[in-house]
Amino acid sequence: MTHPWSKRSGSRLGGLGAVGALLLATMAQAALPPTAVGSTAPDEGDPRLEGALLLDATQVKAGGDFRVGVRLRLDPEWHVYWKNPGDSGLATEVSWDAPGITVGDLRWPFPSTFRTPDGFITTHGYHEEVLLFAPAHVSEKANGTLTVSAAVDALACKVHCIPAQLVLSRTVPVGPETVPDPEFAPQFDASQAQVPLPAGAEGAPRVALALDGTSLTAGKPFTGTLRVTTADGKPFAGNVEDDFFVPGRIAGVDTVTLKRKGPGTFALEGQASSVAPKDEPRLTGALRLGTKATGFTAVDVDTALAPVVAAAGATPPVAAAPLKMPSVKDALGKVQPPVAAAPAAAEAPMGLGLALLFAFLGGALLNLMPCVFPVLAIKAYGFTRMVAEEKGKVAPHAAAYAGGILATMLLLAGAVLAVRAGGNSVGWGFQFQEPLFVAGVSAVVVAFALNLFGVYTLGTDGTALAGKVDQSHGLLRSAGEGVLAVVLATPCSAPLLGTAVGFAFAAGAATVVAVFVALGLGLALPFCLLVLVPGLAKRLPKPGMWMERGKQFLGFALLATTVWLVWVMGGLAGVDGMARLLAFLIAVGLGTWLYGQAQGLEGGRRGVTVALAVLVLVGSGAVALRFEEAQASLETRGAVASSHGGSQPWDEAAVTAALAAGQPVFVDFTADWCLTCKFNERTVLSRDDVRQAFLKHNVAFFVADWTRRDARITTKLAEHGRAGVPMYLVLSPGAPDKPEVLNELLTADSVIQAVQRAAECGSPLKGGSVVCARP
Repeated sequence: MTHPWSKRSGSRLGGLGAVGALLLATMAQAALPPTAVGSTAPDEGDPRLEGALLLDATQVKAGGDFRVGVRLRLDPEWHVYWKNPGDSGLATEVSWDAPGITVGDLRWPFPSTFRTPDGFITTHGYHEEVLLFAPAHVSEKANGTLTVSAAVDALACKVHCIPAQLVLSRTVPVGPETVPDPEFAPQFDASQAQVPLPAGAEGAPRVALALDGTSLTAGKPFTGTLRVTTADGKPFAGNVEDDFFVPGRIAGVDTVTLKRKGPGTFALEGQASSVAPKDEPRLTGALRLGTKATGFTAVDVDTALAPVVAAAGATPPVAAAPLKMPSVKDALGKVQPPVAAAPAAAEAPMGLGLALLFAFLGGALLNLMPCVFPVLAIKAYGFTRMVAEEKGKVAPHAAAYAGGILATMLLLAGAVLAVRAGGNSVGWGFQFQEPLFVAGVSAVVVAFALNLFGVYTLGTDGTALAGKVDQSHGLLRSAGEGVLAVVLATPCSAPLLGTAVGFAFAAGAATVVAVFVALGLGLALPFCLLVLVPGLAKRLPKPGMWMERGKQFLGFALLATTVWLVWVMGGLAGVDGMARLLAFLIAVGLGTWLYGQAQGLEGGRRGVTVALAVLVLVGSGAVALRFEEAQASLETRGAVASSHGGSQPWDEAAVTAALAAGQPVFVDFTADWCLTCKFNERTVLSRDDVRQAFLKHNVAFFVADWTRRDARITTKLAEHGRAGVPMYLVLSPGAPDKPEVLNELLTADSVIQAVQRAAECGSPLKGGSVVCARP
């Protein structure tokens, strides 16, 4: 059998060969217990990564210090990632479990830099071998034998990447003195020598930054000078090699590089992010001074950058020139919307009047979405019964329904403003990213359904006389249905709605409130028309026994909505979260049944039964609605892309690489709780002719999943004037900065024609010269 490290060992030891490498590898591991070594990342029958849990002491003393570490060895051409992986990859993680021992922060040796052949993707990590270690302190009360365990989570990559997990453990005795391990202590010392010295540490080089400007402009390049002096204040005069600077994760900065100018002087060049961060960014990273041949010193860089400010004119006042918007005909799907020459965020905003019109029409169109249909059907049922009664009762119910909608819209606008005031980005339907909110909506829907089944009554009067209006359809009921209509409408994005709400989210508080009010008026419009237009009321069927059956049927329609909500919960908190929600909904059913029983009782028995119903709801909620545990156990949603057939998770670096390779790109911004998204996926994106068009034109298909919060997706939606999903972008390799934004409601022809235009636009790598026309 081939030893998994024979290739690497052979490459290191020349003619020693596989047998000799196997022998040496076996001897090297002989001193380690079997539980302290392991292999992972299997590929073509062989593991590509081997891990070993090392200690630099064979015995430790109570109150003493030593070092613990994980040594990773990789096959040739394979690598794992540094704490900042770069443009792609995943940082290596090591978690410790050592009762009686306090383990400090992980120490990271200076990493290597890897680049794709086209130079578009740069990552940082380790190949061949690395020892990641941490200082450890033994408790003063320690005695006997201590156990040290380490859980390693890494990504091993060559051309492709394989997740790698290891759990390693070993014991160490406690004695009168700490005894260094003669075999492994030198390995810790060698790794320690490659760890950058903390900024400002005694004897470490000093780093000072001077920018060429007093601030950074969002989306714009910036420059400066970095000066490095030795501990005695002299300019660093030594040499540096390629990739001598590895940046850390810098909020507000997309890229940053250093170039040698002279002794101790380096030119700094960077690009600020398109969105300014909440806090002033800091330049962080690791700087390697010297060469590998002559020896080097690495030092951590941690110094303040200038604040990032918005680009001039990026957020002009509302009175500025109107945004180039698709016509109403375009937004309704008659023709494809025009594509601007730059992202919508860079253009001037549209006027307030147009935004209010779009919000009103978008709210009206929401009534046609499957999210809202069950509530509208219930209202139609209630209205049919009311028209048989006194006409004066009809208008108050319509007003209550519209009032419930407007009040909820105002609350939602207030929530948006509160979240935005806290420095966070929000989007339409953002509340459906919270499991507790989904659980609350599910409970309300189930309670409404049970009311339709006659389990209990809701209204100001508990009596229900045959042939008269069911008191469960009182004014309170109508207002509640208006609230429910808004709650169920938010995961849907009708044509015109995304544009209007996106404009509101980028504007002031008064505009946000005005747009949400217009949206509420549009949502309430269809039902109110039945009241305001007498001719429509006359066309309604006469009341009869069929209405009681219809009411019960609509209860099942609401339960169908609950199925969708449970499915949404699965995307947020996995199968465990779905089970918790279903258990809570059973308790909701029991609680409402107890409440219905109480309505037929009097005195103390009624109070006891109501209290029992409340106890059931509160107690079950406290036990079942603990979705943090369910979310923590949910594995990474790598399967999201597979459900879309040949797609991959959205990432800006991957999109850039695909365009550079000459591929048209289609990006689907979606979420599990977005019914419009799922409708488009099942009726358009999954069609054979659409898939064949993607294959024919070699389209790279990316899925940006917004089911759970993702600030990158929120930012990208805002760049194109959207506040929610769905959004569909088609990018061409010949004009990557001019994406075509498709309509929220897709058609097969619109998608096929868009990808054909993107393919015909040409690729710089293939010498494409077709003029990149847009409709």
